[in-house]
Amino acid sequence: MKKLKIAVFASGQGTNFQALADAAADGRLDVDIELLVCDKAAAPVVARAEQAGVDVYVFTPKAYPSREAYETEILAELQRRGVELIVLAGYMRIITQVLVEPFYGRMINVHPALLPAFPGVNGIRQALDYGVKVTGVTVHYVDGGMDSGPIIAQRAVEVLDGDSEEALRARVHKVERELLPWVIAQIASGRVELNGRQVTVAAEAMRSEG
Repeated sequence: MKKLKIAVFASGQGTNFQALADAAADGRLDVDIELLVCDKAAAPVVARAEQAGVDVYVFTPKAYPSREAYETEILAELQRRGVELIVLAGYMRIITQVLVEPFYGRMINVHPALLPAFPGVNGIRQALDYGVKVTGVTVHYVDGGMDSGPIIAQRAVEVLDGDSEEALRARVHKVERELLPWVIAQIASGRVELNGRQVTVAAEAMRSEG
């Protein structure tokens, strides 16, 4: 069978990108990572992609008059390569309708909180400041709002007494690196169905998650 072609958008360290690249390399994830899209040439994720043999599309946002302008160029590149799924994995820029409309239902994001709680930046810090006992990870479709798209999967992470932001972040990111490849695998195998705000994952897939 033809592998699902994905593009990963990332801006920073790239640990989620690495988790996807490793899963694809060892056969746990049956996809083709066609492209990394990054808005920072010096970001460590760029070196990770090059090491994994993944093509990189780096752009400088300030060189364009608007978000729509650079997204138009990115869209053309994605379409040229036949990309079928966009994965936002630590991409720190707002996505406009230029990408949302053609990729609606084919663009997902991983967020370090149990949405709809603590959307936006610093979800882990927000959870600590609020004093919740449980936070977690959400993978959701992108609809153009602030982490407001339909939720595909969530996994909880306990907040321990005396947790530092660094300690909680390490546990949350570990779960991100487990949940994101799992969700992509379900999408690639056709087990995920989007109907309005409701997302259904096939029962056999949910059982296999463990």
